[in-house]
Amino acid sequence: MARQRIIASIDLGNAKIRTVVGTIDEKTGLPLIIGVGISPAHGLRRGMVIDVEEAINCISASLEDAERMAGEPIHHVFVGIGGTHIESSNSKGVIAISHPNNEILEQDIDRVLEAAQAVSIPSNRSILRIIPKSFTVDEQRGIKYPVGMSGIRLEVDAHILTGLSPAIKNLEKCILQAGVDINDLIPSVIAAPEAILSKRQKELGVVHIDIGHGGTSVAVYEEGTLLHTAIVPVGGESVTNDIAIGLRTAIDTAEKVKIEYGTCMPDDIPDREIIDLSLMSKTDLQQIPRKHLSEIIQARYHELFMLVKEELKAVHRDGMLPAGAVLTGGGVKIPGIIDLARETLNLPVQIGFPQNFEGVVDKIDDPSYATAIGLLIWGSRFEGAGRGLGLDLKNIDFSKAFNQAKSWVKSLLP
Repeated sequence: MARQRIIASIDLGNAKIRTVVGTIDEKTGLPLIIGVGISPAHGLRRGMVIDVEEAINCISASLEDAERMAGEPIHHVFVGIGGTHIESSNSKGVIAISHPNNEILEQDIDRVLEAAQAVSIPSNRSILRIIPKSFTVDEQRGIKYPVGMSGIRLEVDAHILTGLSPAIKNLEKCILQAGVDINDLIPSVIAAPEAILSKRQKELGVVHIDIGHGGTSVAVYEEGTLLHTAIVPVGGESVTNDIAIGLRTAIDTAEKVKIEYGTCMPDDIPDREIIDLSLMSKTDLQQIPRKHLSEIIQARYHELFMLVKEELKAVHRDGMLPAGAVLTGGGVKIPGIIDLARETLNLPVQIGFPQNFEGVVDKIDDPSYATAIGLLIWGSRFEGAGRGLGLDLKNIDFSKAFNQAKSWVKSLLP
């Protein structure tokens, strides 16, 4: 029997580093999860390395846990890169078709994508992904895949994701020194939806909101295409900091109180309900009204959803997405968040759980594993097409980039 192909991903979160190992089912193409590792994200903050040695140790610990559980060594990983330094923009590329019969070939797609990436970006930023949203052949718009069609003018509407070059190089260094090679660097904002959203949701129109510890990523889909991405600099850490300041407690106490007693709906809490902090801390001995705690949490989450609402307004989709909003990430576990999001965004809202995988489901049936599973699904579909794409970001192989983007676009088609 042929040896099964091992595939692994690592999600470099702001609070936790999660490693997932799986094998690929040759019949279904879905990953079978055989190992999971998790460790604190010391040495990382908002997607950037602040202490190389600590970051390497934490990445190694997560990898070792996953290897131990899987019983297999990890040599290559798909890495999710996030943080507020990730920025997005839209670009257009236009070329002329001069082949016999004016037939569009794959080489033309390469050329038009190269034309689209010819945008002015600062010297300290690098292109992580160029994603074709749609093509136009002459005057015919909204084409998903134009190869084989005839025309004299080909245009692409592309979405470009960039990151700070020093931050990317530091992350690469930490991963490599942890003892594994990098298959690909994938922005978390487009990886997480792969494990959460269905084709139907992407066709109807949906916004995926991943609330992490240090920030929130937003991805808007419509007609099966990525329409817009953004990183909102508000996350679970912001809520914890607000609680610590508002209640005058230590950060660790604030985190414990948030997890155990937090809610986004202060109107549901009796005025006389009191929380005794001495039960969870040796230094914070005061008693505080639970309603006050809830008001602090509600205010920060309301701000977060208002920032998401502004992103939807920017692309004229505020309240206009039939499939609504899907929430993931560790920050969505707080009670009342669905009602608050529904009220603020004026959209249907649900919590998203990873899907399209098999294996140790009980370990990772959690919204906080959306990115790690999404990376694995991405890797299972596109392994080899973009390998090494993130390792030499100033000299991108656009043929490989297109092959990956083409597979991604085709996977969304009905």
